[in-house]
This record gives sequence, C-alpha cells and structure tokens, in this order.
Amino acid sequence: MATEPVLDWASDYDIFDGDYVADPTPVWSELRAKCPVAHTERWGGSWLPTRYEDVVTIAHDVDRFSSREITVAPRAYALDSAPNEIKAPPISSDPPEHLWARRLILPGFSPKSVAKYEASTRDLCRSLIDGFISTGHADAAENYAQQIPVRVIAQMLGIDESMSDQFTTWVRGVLELGLQDPPLRQKSREELIGFFAAEIAKRKENPSDDLISELLAAEVDGRPVPDVHILGTLGLLLIAGIDTTWSSIGSSLWHLATHPEDRARLAREPELIPTAIEEFLRAYSPVTMARIVNEDTDVNGACMHAGDRVLLNFPAANRDPDAFPDADRVIIDREVNRHVAFGVGIHRCAGSNLARMELRIALEEWLARIPEFRLADGAIVTWAGGQVRGPRQLPVIFP
Repeated sequence: MATEPVLDWASDYDIFDGDYVADPTPVWSELRAKCPVAHTERWGGSWLPTRYEDVVTIAHDVDRFSSREITVAPRAYALDSAPNEIKAPPISSDPPEHLWARRLILPGFSPKSVAKYEASTRDLCRSLIDGFISTGHADAAENYAQQIPVRVIAQMLGIDESMSDQFTTWVRGVLELGLQDPPLRQKSREELIGFFAAEIAKRKENPSDDLISELLAAEVDGRPVPDVHILGTLGLLLIAGIDTTWSSIGSSLWHLATHPEDRARLAREPELIPTAIEEFLRAYSPVTMARIVNEDTDVNGACMHAGDRVLLNFPAANRDPDAFPDADRVIIDREVNRHVAFGVGIHRCAGSNLARMELRIALEEWLARIPEFRLADGAIVTWAGGQVRGPRQLPVIFP
C-alpha cells in the first residue's frame, strides 16, 4: 500500500516507509537528537520513543500503559465481534490475568523443555542445507531461515510439518502484510483460529504428548483453562514463534554475508557464537510492540492522552549510544550487552530460550557446512518491516 512520503519524521513518521524498513537507524539517530519521542497520525496515530531509558520505563509501567492492543494499525473492521474477541495471551494480557496466563506457557519453554527439540532442530538445519549446498547458491532467508521456526513450532504443537507453508501464509497475513491490509488480516486470523479450534477438538478426543494437550490439561484456580484463552495462546505461539525468530536468523546471516571478518571469525571460533547471537539480537532486534495509554501522561516531554498508541521501539532502544558504547557497530564479542530484544518487564518474551536455541543451531550448522559465503552478485535483499523486521529475500553464493 503506497503512502505519502515522510517529510518530517518527528511529527509524521511511517514505520512502513520503504527506506525506513530497509534501514531505520538513521531515523532513530535523528530523532534521539531532536525529538526522542516522535508522533504520527498515520495508521491510526501513535508515539515512537527512541531512547533506551524511555522504552524501558514504558515497558515496566503496566498501570499507565496497557497491552490490550499490541499492533500499531487499528483493528481490522470486524475484530470487535465474535469469534474475534480472541486475544493473544499472555502478550495481550494486563495484570492480574497476565500472571496466570504467562505461568501457563512457561513450562513448555523452559530450558529443559526446549532442550528436547535441540537434536531435531539440528537435523532439520542439516537437511535444509543438504538441499542446496551442492548448487553453490541459496536464498538464506527463504530456503533456510524461514524454514526453521515454522517446523520447530509445528513439532512442539504436535502438528505435521506439511502445514508449514500454510502456517507461513497465515503468519504473514496476520503480522506482516495484514497490518496494512485489514481484510487479509481478518481472513488469515479467522482461518488460523478455525484451524486451532479443530486441533483443540481433536486433542480433547485423543490427548497426545504435545503442547496443545498440555494446555488443555492445565488448570487455573482448580478449573480448566477456557478454550478461547487456549485459542489465543496457540495463535500467539505460532505467530510470535515464527516471524520473530526467522527474522533474527535471517538478519544474522545477512550480517555475516556482508561482514567477512565476522563470518571468518565465527567459522574459526564457533564457541563465540552464543555471544555473537546476543549482539545480533541487539543490533537487529526484530520486534516493536504497541501499548495503549491508560491515562494522560508525559514521557520525556511528549504529552500522551488516554487511548493513544505507543510503540515500544525495542530495536531503537538497542541502538541508543547512551546505553551501548559504539551502539551502531556490531561487536560480536561484546561482553556487556543488556539488550531488550526480547522485551523487558512482565511481558519479556516467554519463548526466548527456544529462539536462542534455534538461532544458535541455525548458525552453528550453517557455518560448519558453509564457512565462506557472501551476497550474490547483483543481489536484491528485501526486508519486511512494520512491527517485525527481517530479510525476506537474501540471495547468497558460496564455494
């Protein structure tokens, strides 16, 4: 969807602007210097803090900033009517619901639980590489990064990985393309909810050893968790567990394809990969979440009113030079790295253990098999933006 060009980023920013999606860091630097909390009337209106301190303060203030709406775009035209009252708990939950909603999913994403999927994730990465390594070229985003999280989450949910392409279509329809296309967002959301409703019915008849069955067996205050809550949680696990992680894997591979010194060092020192991953998460944080202002308040001179949207700009916070020395330089052995790529406060990502595992194994296996690679000659790298940023096309070549 084409929009009018941005003339003043402080008062008319557009997170879907093509140049911003390709590289938002110059905009953040400009705003921090002259207007650290920008505003726009586009997409229903919102505020955009760019400093680490402001973003962290808002994230912790759950009284004045509600999570009941987490996207920047206004709701699709029919999302206020049944069955679309379904939310995405716990990420869309405020206290006190948030506490039990988060506790419900934490066991499935504990380090011990995630470790159960490490071997199969490694096998998956090796199999994907087997499919293209002999050709000397690949799309590191389409053929690799985007194939991993969708299959891992399908395994966790006890769903055949043949659904992976359909999952990808739904995720993009809800979270990427759908933010600018309400009818597509509505259609994708309804199909996704319908699919999980059918899966819940199957598990009720025949429980199995998967996350859906675990959620159905759980109780809150001695009572079963309502189906509508489980539906929303499953939608969240699919959408948040796929797009964010494949974006992080793709961004990391893009960095290594364009920074040969870092690529060579990680190939030579694979033990450094976990530290490098934290830096890639900081420098290329994929997620920007939204909050709704509960009451009139001031944030660093910005007078926000009840009902306003605020974008928790975690990517900009992670590039703030007041919080990180050489903030715009990727330092793969950075020792002190208190990034907020997974959020901060009560809504910190519950799936961070899974995301880190997938990212680590994806890079370990790629560098073990393809230690030398670069962007293909004349390659056009395309990025998705909005509230989840990452490469969608990443053509690379290798010996």
